[in-house]
Amino acid sequence: MNINDTPESFEVDELSELAVRMLGLNQPIDVFEESVGQHPQLGLLINKQSGLRVPVAPTVFEALSWAITGQQISVAAAISIRRKFIQLIGLQHSSGLYCYPDARHVTALSLVGLRQAGFSQSKAQTLLMVSQMMVSGELELHDAQKEPPIEQIRQQLMKIRGIGPWTVNYALLRGYGWLDGSLHGDAAVRRGLHLLLNSVEPMDENQTRQWLEKFTPWRALVAAHLWELISSGG
Repeated sequence: MNINDTPESFEVDELSELAVRMLGLNQPIDVFEESVGQHPQLGLLINKQSGLRVPVAPTVFEALSWAITGQQISVAAAISIRRKFIQLIGLQHSSGLYCYPDARHVTALSLVGLRQAGFSQSKAQTLLMVSQMMVSGELELHDAQKEPPIEQIRQQLMKIRGIGPWTVNYALLRGYGWLDGSLHGDAAVRRGLHLLLNSVEPMDENQTRQWLEKFTPWRALVAAHLWELISSGG
């Protein structure tokens, strides 16, 4: 959506489709809940949190840049950097609201500017690289495609320095609503699993990966339920 666009400039169907995607209303959670509802541990959690959907970003670039921002830091720290990043670019709608930039806006920034917004050197380099690749057409994220080539996109992203499995799977979840990325590298997912299983020792990445594997093709949605478990205090 362009910053100068108004609701009148969009077809109702287009706005409706965007809202459905962003709210996760097209996610087949009924199928998921039916398939895992009888699981001895997860089933209880799913029944308690029935109807949980994963919100999706307006654009895949926003999801990917948010994933890069949030690598190995707290949510609070990531939100602070995001706010400074948006203010740094200063893109405003006619209403005065600040808008999230696209890749082209980011390419106009310098490493120094991104560092001042709170990005580490490596994250700033990765964000600039991704933005430049998108502008040049080297990286195509297929925003408008209803059934994007997830595996192709995943392989492209994994080749970019500074992007690993967690960043890819989180970006695919928040960018497309892809519900099968394994988020075993996520600290909050591991804490949630530790709490769910009432395990004596903390869950490591390998244990979490193996446990999530049983719930293919719903691994990212299971992770979302574990996030909710943590955020609700158990």
